Amino acid sequence: MNQTPDSVEEFIKRWEGHEGGAERANYGMYLSELCDIIGVPRPDPAQATTAENDYVFERAVKLTGPDGSISTGRIDLYKRGCFVLEAKQSRLKGGNKALPTQGSRFSDADLSDTPAQGQAPHLKGRESAASNVMMMNARNQAESYAKALPTDHGWPPFILICDVGRVLEICADFSGQGKNYAQFPDRQNFSVTLADLRRPAVRDRLRLIWTNPMALDPSRQTARVTREIAETLAEISRALEAQRFEPERVAMFLMRCLFTMFAEDTGLLPEKSFKTVLQDCAAAPDSFVPMVGQLWAAMDTGDYAFAIKRKVRKFNGAFFKNREVLPLRPA
Repeated sequence: MNQTPDSVEEFIKRWEGHEGGAERANYGMYLSELCDIIGVPRPDPAQATTAENDYVFERAVKLTGPDGSISTGRIDLYKRGCFVLEAKQSRLKGGNKALPTQGSRFSDADLSDTPAQGQAPHLKGRESAASNVMMMNARNQAESYAKALPTDHGWPPFILICDVGRVLEICADFSGQGKNYAQFPDRQNFSVTLADLRRPAVRDRLRLIWTNPMALDPSRQTARVTREIAETLAEISRALEAQRFEPERVAMFLMRCLFTMFAEDTGLLPEKSFKTVLQDCAAAPDSFVPMVGQLWAAMDTGDYAFAIKRKVRKFNGAFFKNREVLPLRPA
């Protein structure tokens, strides 16, 4: 199915505020349609032999109880090497209306009979807490299924908890150990609502969970960025050495540049101040040496820096005592 704004809107309209039924009746259809809008194949038909079921609904696993007893569990949706997904469908007590899922767990408002600020008047705190309990239980169940997978399958990098028609919660552990599934990518963004699916970046993230989950491993992204930065620095270094600057002078100059970027990123210098200086100097290369030189002099003494139009803090030590600035071309 082609991903278009219309198809995403149709999916949201079809499922938001959906009432009635239970997850057994709805989750397969919901997740199949979700696959369409994130641009991945739907699950395969289940095979008679469990070992062949690498991307299916209702994948069977053997669970071992505390007393050693063996029982059969069924993963709602499983994709080998990618995720275990457990589906639920929350409902308000005494009715069919779905419960909203709260981003945080068990605030004081959750345990109160008084609706929290911003909460719909019909939704009481205890019902919200019930929804949170449901999602946590589903996560525990999903982790037990992941543990029960065949050894040669390994631990999946993702655990997904789906409240049908409402929200998908994402947890990840890229270590392959299954010991630290944590909210992914962070506590603010691990919960994907129907409305979030309008954002291409969210759909792209889900597509990678289905197709190339390890590409989302932050350590791999950090390594990639580090390689790219190292390649850029090497290119600058070679260009400066070609102008007959000694390697030690080039290295110290680049270190001062990097430290200034670090100071900007950590709030020791105003936000984007050094970046703005570099952009201005790229348009007027002859200004680079005096502008950056005066900035580094101000950082050494704690004086006013004309380049960023601000008095800066004094940076202790001798790092900026030698503040030689090497000329750079716009490139």
